[in-house]
Amino acid sequence: MMLRLFLSSCFFAVMLTGLARAGDHRSLFFNRDGVALSGYDTVAYFVDGAAVRGRQDIAVMWRGVVWQFANLFHRELFEANPRAYAPQYGGYCAHGMAFGRASSTDPQAWAIREGKLYLIHSKAQRDLWLLAPSDFVARANAHWPKALHR
Repeated sequence: MMLRLFLSSCFFAVMLTGLARAGDHRSLFFNRDGVALSGYDTVAYFVDGAAVRGRQDIAVMWRGVVWQFANLFHRELFEANPRAYAPQYGGYCAHGMAFGRASSTDPQAWAIREGKLYLIHSKAQRDLWLLAPSDFVARANAHWPKALHR
């Protein structure tokens, strides 16, 4: 019985490792050189209502990428509940995700809807997205995170 449990555990671990490598061509979070949101402070979108650059010396590693903050208070808020401040779709474009595409974003093109942060490729695409955000979110939810593996 113990041998069967051990072998099953080994098989499961090998399978998970293979799946992780197979889908690893994109990070769960959009980043540039390992830094999320191109160095912008994710908490600032919620607290300040603005896209604010973070500082390299006020940062934390979460989910494999570095998150930078404008001040210590923002970092503390993030550390207390990172999922509350992390952008939807890993910071990939919310508009593109609605079409099954994982594309880059402009930290200046963003929206908060129902307490969630959405980043978008450009301000022009954000304006389109804002015409029917509920529709785009529903469509994007259907593609996330499968679009990372295409």
